[in-house]
Parts: sequence; structure tokens; C-alpha cells
Amino acid sequence: MVEILEDLKCKLDIALIKGEGEEAEALTLQILDRGVEPQDIVRNILVPTLTGVGERFQNFEIFLPELMMAGEAAMRVTTIVEEATLSTGKASSFYGKVVIGQVEGDLHDIGRNIVRTMLSSQGFKVLDLGRDVAASAFLEASIREEADIVAISALMTTTLPAQRRTIALFREVGERGNFKIIVGGGPVRQEWADEIGADGYAPNAASAVELCKRLIHA
Repeated sequence: MVEILEDLKCKLDIALIKGEGEEAEALTLQILDRGVEPQDIVRNILVPTLTGVGERFQNFEIFLPELMMAGEAAMRVTTIVEEATLSTGKASSFYGKVVIGQVEGDLHDIGRNIVRTMLSSQGFKVLDLGRDVAASAFLEASIREEADIVAISALMTTTLPAQRRTIALFREVGERGNFKIIVGGGPVRQEWADEIGADGYAPNAASAVELCKRLIHA
């Protein structure tokens, strides 16, 4: 039984890396059927595997098509995991609403998928705006959803300025004080978050969840 489960986890890891969405979905369902907790799939498979994929992209070991394929496979897995988490009732405690998205010009999914899944599993209601999100779209969704937190991700150095523009738009229309805005992504650092006036920065998915919890209770 243990050997079979480990084999399934190994196969899921490979399917994610290769961007094989249907295979990843099937393997996720098999692993859940064997009694593995949804959060264990996130902690022990999704997070380390996708973090590794992101690092390989940053090191030019893989390229954008491979990254996007892995992101699509991860999206299919996270949908199943989030549904399974809700069905267990273990995310019944409600922290708040988070609007999350990739800034305008950025087409990556990896990091955002991990953060979204971990936030959902910890009791946050998350609206994922997806890739290439204009500043105005962040603003409109945040107001419409009455969000508590706006999470703005950028995975490329060239798209960092879009984080600044997004925060600036909230400020220009008088909405900045109504939301906690956090930033993240590979090239983002605390100094940059401070410079553009973000309320927080998280270097990884786990710390993003803790940051959101702190901001909700601040």
C-alpha cells in the first residue's frame, strides 16, 4: 500500500513537470481515494514540484512553453484539491476574501497557483483573476468582491513596474486605504514592496498565507 502510494506521488510529480494535465488529474484522484489529505498533496507534491519548475525556468533550464504547460497541469490539480478540501470541511473557518492575479504582461501561473491553493485550503475565499491582469481589473474586482486583500504577482523583472502602476491606481481613485495590498513573485524583494507602497511581501506560498492571516487581524 505504501509503495503504491509513493509510486502514485512520483508519477504525479512527473506529470506536473511534463505538463500532462489529464494524467495529473487522474493521479490526484487516485491519491485522494487512498486517503491522502488534500493539504498533504499541496505541501508534499504541488509546492516542492512547482517551486522546482519555477527555479528551472529562472535558471533558463526550461522555457516559457514548458512553464506554461506545467502551470496548466497544476491548475487542473489545484481545482481538484480545492474541491476536496471543501468537502472535508477542514477549511470551514473563514479568514477573508483575497483577489489574486498576475500583473499586466505576465503570463505565468506557477507561483500564483500554489498561493491560491494554500490560501483556499486555509479558509480564505480566493478570486483568481488569472494572467495578464490590468491594473483597472484588479481595482474593479476588489471593489466588486469587497476584498480584504489584493495579491499582485509578477514573475518577470520586466513586469515589476505593473505592480507599482496597480498600487498607484488604487491610490489615485481614493481606494488605497480600503484594501491590504501584497506583492510577490521571483524578482520581488522587500525593498521593492516598500518602495511601491505595498502592505506586505511574501517570498513563498507558505509565508503568503501567514502574511494574509496577520493582515486580516491587524
